[in-house]
Amino acid sequence: MAGKSNKSKAKRAAAATSTEPTPQSDVPASIPDSGTVDNAVVEATVPEVNEVPPTVPMADDSEPQAVAASNDEQPKQGELRLYPVSVKTQSGGKMELQLNPGDSVMDIRQFLLDAPETCYFTCYELLLRNKENETHPLEDYNEISEVADITSGGCSLEMIPALYDDRSIRAHVHRARDLLSLSTLHSSLSTTLALKYDAALNKAQNLGDKPNVPELDCLGFMDDIPASLRKLISSPTEEIKCVESIVFSSFNPPPSHRRLVGDLIYLDVVTLEGNKYCITGTTKAFYVNSSAGNILDPRPSKSGFETATLIGLLQKLSTKFKKAFREVMEKKASAHPFENVQSLLPPHSWLRPYPVPDHKRDAARAEEALTISYGSELIGMQRDWNEELQSCREFPHATPQERILRDRALYKVSSDFVDAALNGAIGVISRCIPPINPTDPECLHMYVHNNIFFSFAVDADIEQLSKKRPSSNVSVTEKMPPSDKVPCKEGTCDGEHNAELNCCNEAPLVENEQATNASANNDLKGTKLYQEADVPGLYNLAMAIIDYRGHRVVAQSVLPGILQGDKSDALLYGSVDNGKKICWTEDFHAKVLEAAKVLHIKEHAVIDASENVFKLAAPVECKGIVGSDNRHYLLDLMRVTPRDANYTGPESRFCVLRPELITSFCQVESQSKLKTKTDEGTDSVSDPSDVSVDTSKTGNELSHGDENGASVSEKTDAEKQDTTAVSAARSSESSKLCDEITFNPNVFTDFKLGGTQEEIAADEENVKKVSSYLVDVVLPKFIADLCGLEVSPMDGQTLTEALHSHGVNVRYIGRVANGVKHLPHLWDLCLNEITVRSAKHILKDILRYIEDHDIGAAVSHFLNCLFGNVTGGKASTNSHAKNQKKGQGRGKGKASAKKSLASYMMVDSNILWSDIQEFAKAKYEFELPEQARTTAKNIPVLRNLCQKVGISVAARKYDFGATSPFEASDVLDLRAVVKHSVPVCSEAKNLVEMGKVQLAEGMLSESYTFFSEAFSILQQVTGPMHREVANCCRYLAMVLYHAGDMAGAIMQQHKELIINERCLGLDHPDTAHSYGNMALFYHGLNQTELALQNMGRALLLLGLSSGPDHPDVAATFINVAMMYQDMGKMDTALRYLQDALKKNERLLGPEHIQTAVCYHALAIACNSMGLFKLSQQHEKKTYDILVKQLGEDDSRTKDSQNWMKTFEMREVQKTAQKQKGQAVDAANTKKAIDLLKSRPDLIQAFQNAAAAERANALNTAVLGEAQPRGRGFDERAARAAAEVRKKAAAKGLLVRPQSVPVPQQLSQLINPGTAASSKKSGENGEAKRVEEKKASSSENVKTTNVAAPAGLGAGLASLDKKKQKAKK
Repeated sequence: MAGKSNKSKAKRAAAATSTEPTPQSDVPASIPDSGTVDNAVVEATVPEVNEVPPTVPMADDSEPQAVAASNDEQPKQGELRLYPVSVKTQSGGKMELQLNPGDSVMDIRQFLLDAPETCYFTCYELLLRNKENETHPLEDYNEISEVADITSGGCSLEMIPALYDDRSIRAHVHRARDLLSLSTLHSSLSTTLALKYDAALNKAQNLGDKPNVPELDCLGFMDDIPASLRKLISSPTEEIKCVESIVFSSFNPPPSHRRLVGDLIYLDVVTLEGNKYCITGTTKAFYVNSSAGNILDPRPSKSGFETATLIGLLQKLSTKFKKAFREVMEKKASAHPFENVQSLLPPHSWLRPYPVPDHKRDAARAEEALTISYGSELIGMQRDWNEELQSCREFPHATPQERILRDRALYKVSSDFVDAALNGAIGVISRCIPPINPTDPECLHMYVHNNIFFSFAVDADIEQLSKKRPSSNVSVTEKMPPSDKVPCKEGTCDGEHNAELNCCNEAPLVENEQATNASANNDLKGTKLYQEADVPGLYNLAMAIIDYRGHRVVAQSVLPGILQGDKSDALLYGSVDNGKKICWTEDFHAKVLEAAKVLHIKEHAVIDASENVFKLAAPVECKGIVGSDNRHYLLDLMRVTPRDANYTGPESRFCVLRPELITSFCQVESQSKLKTKTDEGTDSVSDPSDVSVDTSKTGNELSHGDENGASVSEKTDAEKQDTTAVSAARSSESSKLCDEITFNPNVFTDFKLGGTQEEIAADEENVKKVSSYLVDVVLPKFIADLCGLEVSPMDGQTLTEALHSHGVNVRYIGRVANGVKHLPHLWDLCLNEITVRSAKHILKDILRYIEDHDIGAAVSHFLNCLFGNVTGGKASTNSHAKNQKKGQGRGKGKASAKKSLASYMMVDSNILWSDIQEFAKAKYEFELPEQARTTAKNIPVLRNLCQKVGISVAARKYDFGATSPFEASDVLDLRAVVKHSVPVCSEAKNLVEMGKVQLAEGMLSESYTFFSEAFSILQQVTGPMHREVANCCRYLAMVLYHAGDMAGAIMQQHKELIINERCLGLDHPDTAHSYGNMALFYHGLNQTELALQNMGRALLLLGLSSGPDHPDVAATFINVAMMYQDMGKMDTALRYLQDALKKNERLLGPEHIQTAVCYHALAIACNSMGLFKLSQQHEKKTYDILVKQLGEDDSRTKDSQNWMKTFEMREVQKTAQKQKGQAVDAANTKKAIDLLKSRPDLIQAFQNAAAAERANALNTAVLGEAQPRGRGFDERAARAAAEVRKKAAAKGLLVRPQSVPVPQQLSQLINPGTAASSKKSGENGEAKRVEEKKASSSENVKTTNVAAPAGLGAGLASLDKKKQKAKK
């Protein structure tokens, strides 16, 4: 039976998640291919000022078209061929869908559910008619290609009404409620800004005025970040009321005699007109019955009012409903398609609106809350998560389309499992779900709900602190008394299932190291690694970790047969008693060995307590079990990677190395071996100190990506082909050598290893070598990348991601902090992260023992102690933990819990910070300085702590200088934080990596093809709401930006922005970067006003995530300055540039390259103002820094030298013109004085004119009023002219007031030819100024629009990171 049901269950899992067809209109007609793209390292996050770029050679348009033509002939990977199919709706209307033969019927249902014409039809059958007029009924889990061929055309679909049942009619009512609400519409601020800008622009065009551009108040804002919290929360969408209420009637359930005639449900509806109706829902339709008062009258009250849908009936009953429903649908239709898509795993919001909005009556909400099921189905059979997941893994995956279908099914099932596990864990912690072993101690309780197994893990870090455990080489389990060990009830390897449950799901005893946070994290990482290895015949359970209210719950899918006590679930591999008895079979070992080859695990000998020797290819404590479904499951994968030789104490048993480090080490080591083997020089071999590989991929994936990248490149030259062949051969050989490097995961443990002492010593030496590689190579390289801004984390989350991507565990953050002491922003970031992580453990320990009604007070008091200055404490934060009995779990003994709260409320700031410092020293080997108390008093630290613990606070201004900044009413929610193993699409990931390589080489057309294919695949696998989809959109926007298609770049960037807001959070650093990129693209379209609004949002988000003191903020200031400069607002531009210079000098030092960038930006700004001497001085500082950092021969240094020469030449020209003009003025002045002496009657006229103009001329010269502020306007020349006029006015000379006519005799008497030539010279002068203005404008356009906006915009185009790395 299991085999027969696999296909249907698996296809049920493959239900469509994408609600938007793959966009095809974004593809430009032709993408010019660029020979070189500056700043091709597109992942750089620190923008720079734009340099004068080298000329970008553009290929002929014929080449991209030829590439496009060849691509059309051969379908690209992941490309969808769509065919039109007409649909006859339930209401009799006609519409058309674009379908692919591989689409399932569930996909079609989803398309119809999203279409406005059919969105309220939920219960229908689908009939497919082909061109021969044959009809084929479609089952939900069929593919279209299995039924008919739609590629030949002439096919149509028809929606046939189906009968409702109890489940489908409830789903129909819920769907109707959702359609009437705008709560599912998630409007992005970027959309709102664009719509407002268009409206203002249209209004200004109608009135003939130019829209006013308000100046950003970002400089002042950055100093007062707490006051801007309210700006982060977007105002909720204003609801359009369609109906007063739709609730389930108290007549439910229908009486038995009415059930026999088809009644399923009764609804009470109140319309906007105030009319009350009782509606009957039957198996066929909805109608208004004649009930009045408390007696049911099932007769229809109105004839002709029977409809197949609830929405259709309400439209007949209420004209106001019909109008309001049309407005709701128009509002949803006008939004961006991505704003209507639901995110499967939305991020936690740490801010809530303030003041707290009024809580209003909502009967529908109350019904849903009272029928809460904690993730399980209310009606019908519960989902078998394990069967669904493993069936999806068994999908065929030989072709690209099969792999897409398989990946989509796996992603959907895994996401649904995480959502169900989250709800179930909340029910477990809230004591709403009973345990399956209620007689055991509470900390040993285990739960099964919705076919998910739940168990607790204990935060052993706090316990270690409270017990002051002495350091020794004796293992923890050996120190335990026998009574405290996990009881092994079976006695044999194939015994009772309770022992299996205790071991497989980590029954949490305080003294048992396997029941710690670290072991749960490692188990999750190990499960991910085996899932990615994807060895046929070897299976893993679905897994998620949920942290809520101080508890950590491990959720796993249920192993088949284990709950029924089936004897077929024998342990065949590994050990359940810490190596005393080891089980082993040849069949299981063969499967594990296949995975070990991918994961660099060595096959090694282990000896059990009976001196039996076994060959294992996995950690000893893993458990290989055959379930009742005859599948081989491998569980408890806490040590897939070897133990960190730098941490060997008994409390560090689960300090293992990261898989990214193992991959990086193996690649570097294989390249070194290849160098020694071939002895062909060092050109093709990477220095071990330069870890430039992508450590997030396995060696097989990397070599596969390199081979694919080589095959798609168009190499027409014979030498290039030979080079490619040699490179591919070396890559293949390097990959083979990389796979041969393996590690023994059981060294430096208490398990007894087999083999000779030399073999054991060699295994230990290998692990020591990779541990030393981490400390001696990777850490210094990571610190150097931080200092050089190659890696620029903004907050704790991005710092953690950066550490992990380099293969560095977070426990090394103390060493990272010591390495970046000289950079204030990195030092503060590391201090704050250590502080938050230490405070998180203490706060979670407090929450674990707090009663429900005391949570708000306890959290607010903790925040006051952390951010304020609470005095008068007497007790330690973990004093209650020290008094807890062994094995006492959550909430055991209410008296002790209340006592712990009372003692905790006496804790003050000094005690809390003392505990934080103690924890940091024990966990991270770092002495937190007193400075940490000061640096922690800011919004980014509060944000970081709230996100890690799941706290939501009110979005109001907090005074961190006060004694108690927080009140109990400020704590508004406590949410669960989830870690999961939802798989990613490796195929799309490889395409993105190849696209990045092509983009770095300037191959725009090829990179666009790769990114488009990856986007198409991800759309089908994950739907649009996924971080990897946003990544593809970002790279597509960059390619289009380089190709000159600004509108296309904005379209893709807008998608990325919406996805980042929905999947990462409103204030995530990537969201800030998205707003910055969007601003640069708008600026490229000369929509500078809209660009500045997006820049303002980017600065707000950067301030919340990193604070005002960060190089990215300074870089954003430079971009803002360039925008103001192009608008002619030079004073504002200079303010931003000077502030950026101050930040970089303070944060990075006066000789950092980013400081040189600021000086260069100031030089460009001064140049546009005509201050050539000042430009030369700033550029000289740029040149001096570049010479010191890069050397005189570097291209960037030479560019700076050319700039200096340019400024010097312009200054010389300006001086020469000024001297020439002074000589001419002196001669003319002498003639004018002689004339006036001979004509006294003119003196009085000029004196009157000068008196009338003097004040106005002075104000104009000082304030700069009435000066044109055009693009590229030379303010220095204008002010110089104003100064000349002021002096002339003071002397009463050469002034032409408007009020007093100037006699014509003056010019004629000075020079008879002056009157004729003045007009000509004036025209020439004006033409010259216009020419200079155009030149300056074009120069600004060049320096603004060439470099790629990497992160918040890459700048100083010639500061190529690849060259910089090569120089180093």
